[in-house]
Amino acid sequence: MNNKLLVTVDCVVFGLDEQELKVLLIERDLEPFKGQWALPGGFVRPGESLEQTAFRELQEETGLKDVFLEQLYTFGDVARDPRGRVVTVAYYALVNLGEHTIQAATDVKNAAWFSIDDLPKLPFDHLQIFDVALKRLKAKVRYEPIGFELLPEKFTLTQLQRLYEKVLDMPIDKRNFRKKILSMELLKELNEVEVDVAHRAARLYKFDETKYRQLKEKGFNFEL
Repeated sequence: MNNKLLVTVDCVVFGLDEQELKVLLIERDLEPFKGQWALPGGFVRPGESLEQTAFRELQEETGLKDVFLEQLYTFGDVARDPRGRVVTVAYYALVNLGEHTIQAATDVKNAAWFSIDDLPKLPFDHLQIFDVALKRLKAKVRYEPIGFELLPEKFTLTQLQRLYEKVLDMPIDKRNFRKKILSMELLKELNEVEVDVAHRAARLYKFDETKYRQLKEKGFNFEL
Protein backbone atom coordinates (compact mmCIF):
# COMPACT_ATOMS: atom_id res chain seq x y z
CA MET A 1 0.00 0.00 0.00
CA ASN A 2 1.19 3.48 -0.87
CA ASN A 3 1.84 5.45 2.34
CA LYS A 4 1.52 8.79 0.56
CA LEU A 5 -1.56 10.77 1.60
CA LEU A 6 -3.78 11.58 -1.38
CA VAL A 7 -6.80 13.90 -1.49
CA THR A 8 -9.92 13.50 -3.58
CA VAL A 9 -13.18 15.37 -3.94
CA ASP A 10 -16.56 13.62 -4.21
CA CYS A 11 -19.84 15.30 -5.14
CA VAL A 12 -23.41 14.43 -4.18
CA VAL A 13 -25.58 16.05 -6.84
CA PHE A 14 -29.30 16.29 -6.07
CA GLY A 15 -31.97 16.95 -8.67
CA LEU A 16 -35.77 17.09 -8.55
CA ASP A 17 -38.32 16.05 -11.15
CA GLU A 18 -42.11 15.96 -10.96
CA GLN A 19 -42.06 12.69 -9.05
CA GLU A 20 -39.07 12.42 -6.73
CA LEU A 21 -35.74 13.61 -5.44
CA LYS A 22 -32.82 12.09 -7.32
CA VAL A 23 -29.04 11.84 -7.09
CA LEU A 24 -26.56 11.80 -9.97
CA LEU A 25 -24.21 8.81 -10.24
CA ILE A 26 -21.48 7.84 -12.69
CA GLU A 27 -20.52 4.37 -13.88
CA ARG A 28 -16.80 3.91 -13.21
CA ASP A 29 -14.60 2.91 -16.14
CA LEU A 30 -11.44 2.46 -14.05
CA GLU A 31 -10.38 0.19 -11.23
CA PRO A 32 -11.06 -0.09 -8.38
CA PHE A 33 -14.78 -0.88 -8.64
CA LYS A 34 -14.83 -0.66 -12.44
CA GLY A 35 -18.39 -0.94 -13.75
CA GLN A 36 -20.01 0.14 -10.48
CA TRP A 37 -22.12 3.23 -10.00
CA ALA A 38 -20.50 5.85 -7.76
CA LEU A 39 -20.51 9.51 -6.83
CA PRO A 40 -18.69 11.75 -9.33
CA GLY A 41 -15.30 12.95 -8.17
CA GLY A 42 -11.56 12.57 -8.48
CA PHE A 43 -8.10 13.47 -7.27
CA VAL A 44 -7.09 17.05 -6.47
CA ARG A 45 -4.43 18.31 -8.87
CA PRO A 46 -1.38 20.31 -7.76
CA GLY A 47 -2.17 24.02 -7.70
CA GLU A 48 -5.91 23.35 -7.71
CA SER A 49 -8.28 24.31 -4.91
CA LEU A 50 -10.82 21.81 -3.57
CA GLU A 51 -13.70 23.75 -5.09
CA GLN A 52 -11.94 23.96 -8.45
CA THR A 53 -11.52 20.18 -8.36
CA ALA A 54 -15.20 19.71 -7.59
CA PHE A 55 -16.33 21.91 -10.49
CA ARG A 56 -13.81 20.35 -12.88
CA GLU A 57 -14.76 16.77 -12.01
CA LEU A 58 -18.47 17.53 -12.36
CA GLN A 59 -17.97 19.04 -15.78
CA GLU A 60 -15.58 16.33 -16.96
CA GLU A 61 -17.59 13.36 -15.69
CA THR A 62 -21.17 14.58 -16.03
CA GLY A 63 -21.19 17.71 -18.19
CA LEU A 64 -22.57 19.83 -15.35
CA LYS A 65 -21.32 23.38 -14.84
CA ASP A 66 -22.45 26.59 -13.16
CA VAL A 67 -24.31 24.77 -10.39
CA PHE A 68 -24.91 25.50 -6.70
CA LEU A 69 -22.08 23.78 -4.81
CA GLU A 70 -21.26 23.72 -1.11
CA GLN A 71 -18.63 21.87 0.92
CA LEU A 72 -20.12 19.12 3.03
CA TYR A 73 -17.66 17.13 5.16
CA THR A 74 -14.26 15.42 5.15
CA PHE A 75 -14.10 11.62 5.18
CA GLY A 76 -10.80 10.07 6.20
CA ASP A 77 -11.28 6.50 7.38
CA VAL A 78 -7.94 4.74 6.98
CA ALA A 79 -9.41 1.88 4.93
CA ARG A 80 -11.92 3.84 2.86
CA ASP A 81 -9.99 3.42 -0.42
CA PRO A 82 -8.19 0.22 -1.55
CA ARG A 83 -5.65 2.32 -3.51
CA GLY A 84 -4.05 3.63 -0.33
CA ARG A 85 -4.40 6.45 2.19
CA VAL A 86 -6.97 8.70 0.54
CA VAL A 87 -8.91 11.47 2.26
CA THR A 88 -11.93 12.87 0.44
CA VAL A 89 -13.59 16.24 0.84
CA ALA A 90 -17.25 15.91 -0.08
CA TYR A 91 -19.45 18.56 -1.65
CA TYR A 92 -23.15 18.60 -2.44
CA ALA A 93 -24.74 20.29 -5.42
CA LEU A 94 -28.32 21.20 -6.33
CA VAL A 95 -29.56 21.38 -9.91
CA ASN A 96 -32.79 21.74 -11.81
CA LEU A 97 -33.14 18.64 -13.98
CA GLY A 98 -34.83 20.51 -16.82
CA GLU A 99 -32.04 23.04 -17.21
CA HIS A 100 -29.00 20.74 -17.15
CA THR A 101 -28.11 17.98 -19.60
CA ILE A 102 -25.77 15.32 -18.27
CA GLN A 103 -23.13 13.68 -20.43
CA ALA A 104 -20.56 11.11 -19.36
CA ALA A 105 -16.95 11.78 -20.31
CA THR A 106 -13.29 11.20 -19.30
CA ASP A 107 -12.97 8.07 -17.12
CA VAL A 108 -16.65 7.15 -16.78
CA LYS A 109 -18.88 4.93 -18.91
CA ASN A 110 -22.17 6.57 -18.11
CA ALA A 111 -23.92 9.15 -15.95
CA ALA A 112 -27.54 8.86 -14.81
CA TRP A 113 -30.07 10.03 -12.24
CA PHE A 114 -31.25 7.58 -9.57
CA SER A 115 -34.10 7.92 -7.10
CA ILE A 116 -32.73 8.46 -3.61
CA ASP A 117 -34.99 5.57 -2.54
CA ASP A 118 -33.57 3.12 -5.09
CA LEU A 119 -29.80 3.44 -5.13
CA PRO A 120 -27.49 0.73 -6.47
CA LYS A 121 -24.69 -0.61 -4.30
CA LEU A 122 -22.11 2.16 -4.01
CA PRO A 123 -18.32 1.64 -3.70
CA PHE A 124 -15.87 3.15 -1.22
CA ASP A 125 -17.81 4.96 1.54
CA HIS A 126 -20.07 6.70 -0.97
CA LEU A 127 -23.28 5.56 0.73
CA GLN A 128 -22.12 7.19 3.96
CA ILE A 129 -21.26 10.38 2.05
CA PHE A 130 -24.69 10.34 0.40
CA ASP A 131 -26.43 9.89 3.76
CA VAL A 132 -24.58 12.86 5.28
CA ALA A 133 -25.43 15.01 2.25
CA LEU A 134 -29.12 14.11 2.40
CA LYS A 135 -29.28 14.96 6.10
CA ARG A 136 -27.59 18.30 5.41
CA LEU A 137 -30.07 19.07 2.62
CA LYS A 138 -33.09 18.17 4.76
CA ALA A 139 -31.86 20.43 7.55
CA LYS A 140 -30.69 23.37 5.47
CA VAL A 141 -33.77 23.80 3.28
CA ARG A 142 -35.62 24.73 6.46
CA TYR A 143 -33.42 27.72 7.33
CA GLU A 144 -31.93 28.84 3.98
CA PRO A 145 -33.69 29.16 0.61
CA ILE A 146 -31.33 26.75 -1.16
CA GLY A 147 -34.29 24.68 -2.34
CA PHE A 148 -34.96 27.16 -5.12
CA GLU A 149 -31.83 25.79 -6.83
CA LEU A 150 -33.83 22.62 -7.52
CA LEU A 151 -36.62 24.51 -9.31
CA PRO A 152 -36.81 26.19 -12.71
CA GLU A 153 -36.38 29.95 -12.65
CA LYS A 154 -40.15 30.37 -12.93
CA PHE A 155 -42.30 28.06 -10.82
CA THR A 156 -45.75 27.65 -9.32
CA LEU A 157 -46.56 27.54 -5.62
CA THR A 158 -47.57 23.90 -6.10
CA GLN A 159 -44.11 23.09 -7.48
CA LEU A 160 -42.52 24.88 -4.55
CA GLN A 161 -44.61 22.96 -2.02
CA ARG A 162 -43.86 19.67 -3.78
CA LEU A 163 -40.15 20.47 -3.52
CA TYR A 164 -40.30 20.73 0.26
CA GLU A 165 -42.49 17.65 0.55
CA LYS A 166 -40.03 15.58 -1.51
CA VAL A 167 -36.92 16.81 0.27
CA LEU A 168 -38.39 16.54 3.76
CA ASP A 169 -40.29 13.34 2.90
CA MET A 170 -43.48 14.51 4.57
CA PRO A 171 -46.84 16.03 3.60
CA ILE A 172 -47.26 19.80 4.06
CA ASP A 173 -50.52 21.63 4.63
CA LYS A 174 -51.18 23.69 1.49
CA ARG A 175 -52.87 26.65 3.15
CA ASN A 176 -50.32 27.09 5.92
CA PHE A 177 -47.40 26.65 3.55
CA ARG A 178 -48.62 29.29 1.13
CA LYS A 179 -49.45 31.72 3.90
CA LYS A 180 -45.97 31.31 5.40
CA ILE A 181 -43.97 31.53 2.17
CA LEU A 182 -45.93 34.49 0.80
CA SER A 183 -45.65 36.38 4.09
CA MET A 184 -41.87 36.41 3.67
CA GLU A 185 -42.31 38.57 0.55
CA LEU A 186 -39.41 36.81 -1.18
CA LEU A 187 -41.39 35.71 -4.23
CA LYS A 188 -42.02 37.88 -7.28
CA GLU A 189 -45.48 37.22 -8.67
CA LEU A 190 -45.20 37.23 -12.46
CA ASN A 191 -47.75 38.23 -15.03
CA GLU A 192 -47.41 34.74 -16.46
CA VAL A 193 -49.09 31.37 -16.02
CA GLU A 194 -48.19 27.79 -16.84
CA VAL A 195 -48.46 26.68 -20.46
CA ASP A 196 -49.23 23.31 -22.02
CA VAL A 197 -50.84 21.86 -18.89
CA ALA A 198 -53.96 19.71 -18.70
CA HIS A 199 -55.28 21.45 -15.59
CA ARG A 200 -56.07 25.10 -14.94
CA ALA A 201 -52.89 27.09 -15.52
CA ALA A 202 -51.36 28.36 -12.26
CA ARG A 203 -49.58 31.66 -11.62
CA LEU A 204 -45.79 31.66 -11.96
CA TYR A 205 -43.35 33.12 -9.43
CA LYS A 206 -39.62 33.87 -9.17
CA PHE A 207 -37.41 33.89 -6.10
CA ASP A 208 -36.14 37.41 -5.33
CA GLU A 209 -32.55 36.66 -4.33
CA THR A 210 -31.56 40.33 -4.17
CA LYS A 211 -34.30 41.08 -1.67
CA TYR A 212 -33.38 38.01 0.37
CA ARG A 213 -29.77 39.16 0.67
CA GLN A 214 -30.89 42.63 1.72
CA LEU A 215 -33.22 41.24 4.37
CA LYS A 216 -30.59 38.78 5.59
CA GLU A 217 -28.19 41.65 6.24
CA LYS A 218 -30.87 43.16 8.49
CA GLY A 219 -31.24 39.93 10.48
CA PHE A 220 -34.09 38.30 8.54
CA ASN A 221 -34.55 34.63 9.47
CA PHE A 222 -35.74 32.31 6.70
CA GLU A 223 -37.51 29.42 8.40
CA LEU A 224 -40.02 26.88 7.12
